[in-house]
Amino acid sequence: MRSGTPPPWLEDEDDPSPLKSPLSIWYHDLYTMGIDPTARFPRDRYKMLEERIRGAQLPSPIEFREPGPASEDDLLRVHGSDYVDRFLGGRLSDREINRIGLKPWRSSFAQRTLLIMGGSISALEHVFQHGGISGNMAGGTHHSHADFGSGYCVFNDIAICAKIALEREDVERVAVLDLDVHQGDGTAATLRDTPGALTVSVHCEANFPFRKVASDFDLPLPAGAGDSEYLDRVQEGLDIVSDFSPDVLLFQAGVDALASDALGKLKVSRSGMRLRNQMVLSHVVDQGLPCVIFMGGGYSDPIKHTVDAFLDLFTDAAIANGRMQRTTGLEGRHRESEAV
Repeated sequence: MRSGTPPPWLEDEDDPSPLKSPLSIWYHDLYTMGIDPTARFPRDRYKMLEERIRGAQLPSPIEFREPGPASEDDLLRVHGSDYVDRFLGGRLSDREINRIGLKPWRSSFAQRTLLIMGGSISALEHVFQHGGISGNMAGGTHHSHADFGSGYCVFNDIAICAKIALEREDVERVAVLDLDVHQGDGTAATLRDTPGALTVSVHCEANFPFRKVASDFDLPLPAGAGDSEYLDRVQEGLDIVSDFSPDVLLFQAGVDALASDALGKLKVSRSGMRLRNQMVLSHVVDQGLPCVIFMGGGYSDPIKHTVDAFLDLFTDAAIANGRMQRTTGLEGRHRESEAV
């Protein structure tokens, strides 16, 4: 659906067949309040987006769910025990803290981190039980490595979710499609030797991280690429995902490729970003593929442009979720595939 016309599932809102179950997304006030207001990070985007969603007349419903904290065992699926213990105990060095950023850290910062991890895990568990699409209104912390954090990312929720998914008997393959403007180096590193995991990253080459870790498939773009070149790369990524035939898709949906983004450089328009999301969601709908959305990056000036793009994302995800086939979790999807 690279033509620029809306996909059928987006236009046909009078179709009586789609499910009307809401899109479940996880959010906690600490996503915002757990970051100090003086930190060099647009923390208000989370609260602004929550308020926009609650106040909008949406074509398909969205429900907010409150996450619980991830357990230490969840973190240890990906991260070293020394790093986990020192972060939770407040014993990281100044150098390690500087590498992560979000300074100064509040007393609630560790709890915020655990809640974000928990939100992503809960969203994953939701699609196991109900199929369709779910999301975390934060997360996508793809710069975190096994033994250190980086680039606003303490622990890697994408890698944790991939590991949890692959522990299930009904999951053989998990695909990570990372469309944040920054390459997913931490996800690539932590999933590199994981059988059944695929990592695909579409990103700006001349951007952070400057020492990249090879994903299974990296699809870099030059600065200033714009809509057409960007969307061509996204289609390449979707073709790779399609060939892999995953049981679950983990979609890092950062919107920092926007032209207004202070850290982006790719010059993608809001309409181009929305078409990107619709391309991914069309693949999910067409394949009946369970999908978890991780919000990822977005640093536009003004931040309203980031919030607008995330509102587009979750609005269209809610419609797509309503168009998903009437199955229950992965078991229903597997039964359907066996019947073909």
